[in-house]
Amino acid sequence: MPLRFTLRQLEYLVAVADCGSVALAAERCHVSSPSISAAISQLEQEFGLQLFVRRHAQGLSLTEGGRQFTEAAREVLSAGAALNDRAAELTGQVRGPLAVGCLLTFAQVVLPRLRRGFAEAFPEVEFRQSEHDHAGLIEALRHATIDLALSYDLEIPGDLAFHPLLSLPPYALLPEEHALATRAFVTAQDLAEWPMVLLDLPFSADYFLSFFTAEGLRPRIAERTRDMGVMRAMVANGFGYSIANIRLGSDRAPDGRRLVFVPLVTTRPPMRMGLILSQASPSRRAVAAFVDHCRAALTEDALPGLTGPEA
Repeated sequence: MPLRFTLRQLEYLVAVADCGSVALAAERCHVSSPSISAAISQLEQEFGLQLFVRRHAQGLSLTEGGRQFTEAAREVLSAGAALNDRAAELTGQVRGPLAVGCLLTFAQVVLPRLRRGFAEAFPEVEFRQSEHDHAGLIEALRHATIDLALSYDLEIPGDLAFHPLLSLPPYALLPEEHALATRAFVTAQDLAEWPMVLLDLPFSADYFLSFFTAEGLRPRIAERTRDMGVMRAMVANGFGYSIANIRLGSDRAPDGRRLVFVPLVTTRPPMRMGLILSQASPSRRAVAAFVDHCRAALTEDALPGLTGPEA
């Protein structure tokens, strides 16, 4: 009896189950909402099973039958990925889907360049990218909506493995007219008396604040933002200093005003950028190839703008 469903339909089903919304699932799968809705309707019609309860203004919830069906769909998709990998081993090719997540704060300077080089080396890989904060990346890995993530070594759970790539020491970001802007370096004690613009992202914010708590200090947080560009512009316009581990290759804020980067001397270890993978997931050729590509491409020589403004 021929199959009357496709792996793509199962992929859309799993996306809706994970996201709880057709619109969010469409965004994750990079297709239109009607395509997602049509796939779900076709599966429900083919199997005579209501997969979701549709609640007005509350998105979609799996029925009990839908939950069991979705778990089976995950197994089918996993088997499909394994079959793809086996074919790749037999032919010596790297192919199939690859979902990569990247931390919001450095995705703009790291991910496009990495993807371009990887796509040129492995054109048969179906690359899908997404950007999240650190907590969102951990959740996406645990739900298997991404295969691996580029982030920092901040509170990595035991079921995930971190593979370091770069060590990124902290810097104070200052407006060029700031009294500390001409210093060769600063300490947490130097900064504590000045207003701070905190990059308020999960895990990262705790790390930045730890420079002060480790010295028994309390920073003067004047502003908070979750957006790197807004933080840089707030600093450049004199609303306070901030702390970061990357420079994004430019000493200019988004509005064109100049920023000054001064090394922050601290007893705290520097952040490490690296790859996070699930301990339980089987190794796939596409994943292994991307890990090797990152190790070769993500170096201080290859990405000088990541750790300092280009001369």
